[in-house]
Amino acid sequence: MTSTERHERFRELHGSGCFVIPNPWDAGFARVFAALGFKALASTSAGFAFTLGRLDGQATLDEVVTHARTLDRATDLPVSIDLENGYGAAPESAASAIARVAEAGAVGASIEDFDPGGHIYERVHAAERIAAAAEAARRLEFPFTLTARAENLIHGNPDLDDTIARLQAYERAGADVLFAPGLRSADDIRIVCEAVSKPVNVLALPDFTRAEAVDAGAQRISVGGRLGLVGVDAVVRAALAIRDEGDFSLQAVKLPLHEWFIDP
Repeated sequence: MTSTERHERFRELHGSGCFVIPNPWDAGFARVFAALGFKALASTSAGFAFTLGRLDGQATLDEVVTHARTLDRATDLPVSIDLENGYGAAPESAASAIARVAEAGAVGASIEDFDPGGHIYERVHAAERIAAAAEAARRLEFPFTLTARAENLIHGNPDLDDTIARLQAYERAGADVLFAPGLRSADDIRIVCEAVSKPVNVLALPDFTRAEAVDAGAQRISVGGRLGLVGVDAVVRAALAIRDEGDFSLQAVKLPLHEWFIDP
């Protein structure tokens, strides 16, 4: 697909039922997810930071822009980028981050309302940041999908009413997709989806199934950094078996890399 076709395809996916968007942390896994038949990709800030030997929130914007370009070139699928808080508290920082990853090939990005300093932005200020990001997206020559994230539920404030009020404010500010990580039941997903009119992204958790999320109204399901953790867990298990027992049996895997890594 051309760049314009990828942008248009990403927009179309949000209006054609619920789809799952996996979160690759490098080009190899981007190609694997594409080969497995997923229709779009989204980066994971935690997974990417891990590849740099750091914790979530410790990658720079320059590094994330390079990462966005790498993911975009790995496949022909639409790619959305996790921009955390936009790499600055000011609305202008969020707007600049959107412009930079769009130039790198991304078709969408998310901006959250949690500051790396450890606090949630005041609601009016958070909405101003989304408004600036939305304006930057509208200035582009192609349809760019902006996701606004309300981080309350995963940062010590399990206030669903405030989360909904934030998502409604971000919708009014121009967000195309709304996301509240940490929704843990189908009932909560349904309450959020019924409170807004834009598509809602849900973070996949072991607490509910895809069918339950779809029935509750979710239109996009992402997995965040959890597939990365699954991979790390498998490697650690194999490494401990080698270290402690001299057991190399967990290495007995065969993967069709020659099929997965066919040039797009």
